[in-house]
Amino acid sequence: MTGAPQAQSGGAFPSTEDHRWMRRALTVAEQSLFVSNPNPRVGCVLVRGGRWLAEGCTQQVGGRHAEAQALHEAALQGVDVRGATAFVTLEPCSHTGRTPPCADALIAAGIERVVVGLRDPNPKVAGRGIERLRAAGIRVDVGLFAEDVVAQNPGFCARMTRGTPWLWLKSAASFDGRMALPDGRSQWITGDAARDDGHRWRARACMVLTGIGTILADDPMLDVRAIETPRQPVRAVLDTQFVLGEQARIINGDPVWVFTTRPDAGKAARLSARNVRVIVLPADNQGGLSLAALMRWLGEHEINEVHVEAGARLQGALIQARLVDEWVAYLAPSILGDGQGLAALPAPVEALDQAYRYEFLDVAHLGRDMRLRLRDPARWQALAEACGLKRE
Repeated sequence: MTGAPQAQSGGAFPSTEDHRWMRRALTVAEQSLFVSNPNPRVGCVLVRGGRWLAEGCTQQVGGRHAEAQALHEAALQGVDVRGATAFVTLEPCSHTGRTPPCADALIAAGIERVVVGLRDPNPKVAGRGIERLRAAGIRVDVGLFAEDVVAQNPGFCARMTRGTPWLWLKSAASFDGRMALPDGRSQWITGDAARDDGHRWRARACMVLTGIGTILADDPMLDVRAIETPRQPVRAVLDTQFVLGEQARIINGDPVWVFTTRPDAGKAARLSARNVRVIVLPADNQGGLSLAALMRWLGEHEINEVHVEAGARLQGALIQARLVDEWVAYLAPSILGDGQGLAALPAPVEALDQAYRYEFLDVAHLGRDMRLRLRDPARWQALAEACGLKRE
């Protein structure tokens, strides 16, 4: 989190108490990290006279949104919330989707004031929830820690504003940037703590994506095993020529998507019976599968965050196509010398000013290893501005 309030529109300057309770709402929203997709992660805290009353976060899809969950928890405890303030990280919805409008629930409960972190970038909401609350006589202040809310929901915000998910690469490499030995062996460059942390990043994604080269070389399962999670992300394979073996370990009965340019109706039918969905997408000018078409398709099918674990070729193609929003890189304190690098760019970088540049977000020690998080500053800035945040 940035820790700095980001004004969006109107509202009084927030008090120290407002800061306190909105930070609490952001913490509550973290509880929905693994469960809310494709909905955003939202937290709601109900407060009256400086006293906490109840709180809630977004439940699994089809379940209660954060506001409704907080009101439900208050009702279970017999707590009267009339006259309370609701601190909500994202604007309450105003439309009926899988659940009724949260704005109406707050109005019916007698809430007196609502503090909103971020105006909802969903075109179906986009300020209408705030308008409905104000029309009912409720005071609404908007924009407290708005950048933190975007950072908590980059995939949802990206899908709503640009029509494509938030994509990050996950890599594990030696200190000299090698993901594998020359013969492809890579188990294990990093230690247990780094690998467990990598599973946490898998768990928060809507989809884990790899390339057919990784499937053929390593035969991975790509599911979440190291931590408990109520939901497994969809696992997907980029397989232009549709050469995926029907006995690959990734085909285990859980949902798998295969993206290809070469339809094979018979093979697709056999795989379909084993919960594998085959999606045919157009090729690019070089005969490979169009990565831009892939990203558009994912956005249209409610994929918020894509976690890529792949080899240097796919990683390089995504980097050169400027589709990488973030990088989660695990670095081991070892030197491998000759070996397979992080990214094989389709076209070489011929001058330093042509380098693909990222900014560091944070560094964490995980056992003997380190985790570096990097982000594309231009893509982040574009997302922030699309969500109504002003450039500082």
